[in-house]
Amino acid sequence: MLMTSLENVSQKLDLIDDIQRLGVSYHFGNEIEEILQNIHGSSYDLDDLCTAALHFRLLRQQGYNVSCDLFNNFKDGDGKFKESLVDDVVGLLSLYEATHLRIHGEEILDEALTFTTTNLESATFRLSPPLAKAVTHALNQPLRKGLPRVEARYYLSVYQELRESPNETLLTFAKLDFNRLQRVHQNELSEITRWWKDLDVPNKLPSARDRLIEIYFCWGLSVYFQPQYSFARRTSCKVAAIVSLLDDIYEYGTNEQLELFTEASIRWDVSAMDQLPENMKVCYRSLLDVYSEIHEKLAHDGKLYRIHHAREAMKKQVRGYFDEAKLFRQKHMPSLDEYISVSLVTCGYQLLITTSFVGMEEATIDSFDWLLTSPPAVKAATTVCRLMDDIVEHKLEQEKENFISAVNCYMKKYGATEEEAITELQRQVNNAWKDINEACLHPTAVPMPLLIRILNFARTMDAMYKHEDGYTNANGMIKDLIVSTLVEPMAL
Repeated sequence: MLMTSLENVSQKLDLIDDIQRLGVSYHFGNEIEEILQNIHGSSYDLDDLCTAALHFRLLRQQGYNVSCDLFNNFKDGDGKFKESLVDDVVGLLSLYEATHLRIHGEEILDEALTFTTTNLESATFRLSPPLAKAVTHALNQPLRKGLPRVEARYYLSVYQELRESPNETLLTFAKLDFNRLQRVHQNELSEITRWWKDLDVPNKLPSARDRLIEIYFCWGLSVYFQPQYSFARRTSCKVAAIVSLLDDIYEYGTNEQLELFTEASIRWDVSAMDQLPENMKVCYRSLLDVYSEIHEKLAHDGKLYRIHHAREAMKKQVRGYFDEAKLFRQKHMPSLDEYISVSLVTCGYQLLITTSFVGMEEATIDSFDWLLTSPPAVKAATTVCRLMDDIVEHKLEQEKENFISAVNCYMKKYGATEEEAITELQRQVNNAWKDINEACLHPTAVPMPLLIRILNFARTMDAMYKHEDGYTNANGMIKDLIVSTLVEPMAL
């Protein structure tokens, strides 16, 4: 179907969009690249807003730096978007999704986001139920910022309602593929759960959060779902689980205990475990065991250079936790710069992004060296993580004595109100997304599959931390997402 010559570019774009949104495009990477490359190299009359926006979005997603000037065709003589567009809800929705691929300096897309958001919000009451549902979903979770498996599951459930002539063959194929992958993910989770149960975290580390399923969902499955990344997923999940334990240890440990643990972690030697308290021994032993397991697999595959980067990233994480513990135990509020420099490390994304590369065929020595340069894409994903976490935590924890976040550090530095601080930090999050989008345009610094991992880490924050701390609040909306992607198969 893909390679058959379709009548017009609009039909080709619609088919590719459906294949991607139904979650099966990983089977057709070469074919989709060939088609979009041909479309990019040709010129078309893009008079229809829906097609023009879809053309822009699909090519941008593929890494082509398409000019946003094409949207000037939809403005009037006063430089404003035409009033007639307000009635084209499908076109507005397509343009809304396209705006989330914007980079710095694209003011027309900033304007388009405001224009589409305002008009879509006011249109929902007059739309058919399927279209109203699609608009509401998009306003809550733009496609660019959504988790791939969650969005695939959603689109599988609404595809027949949204398409006038749904492709039943494609839909059946996508459902079968979703269920097949779900079984792969279930088997992985079973194996990781046995490992976690052997650690006996609830009894040996009672103060630690017992959140393995959430960790697998957020920082394993949501970062890469394809079957070839099974080792990468399991590795990332185990490392993220250890990081969660470390986070809690550094929150509750005494200064003396934390100093011992930090020194032991820098030494990276099993003999250093003897001097640690019992609860810390459990975590330290688990840390060394997980990395020994990674070492063994990489040695077998002839890729041992990766283990050095993985270990060094973990050591940096531990040092960051120690610095943060010292900062938080001072009697005064740290400066914003002081807080940010430490908390960008302790949010864990520099470590987790490095770890995500470890199990990927596409990662070379150069890719790991690139990570050491603090590239804009990594800094941006880390910024999204830190600031979104802090904004939602501030709303929940601000009554706590000595609670520190980017919000109150910003309020202190600039004499700002809480609302002003949150508005500014959200603006910084939006700018970070533009950095990520820019990094994903050709020519890219590293292969696109690696950049997609970084994009997916940022997506996890948008999906899980927009309204609440989805990781900590295990009975919140994350529970429904986990059930729909990992437990309930698609009905055929």
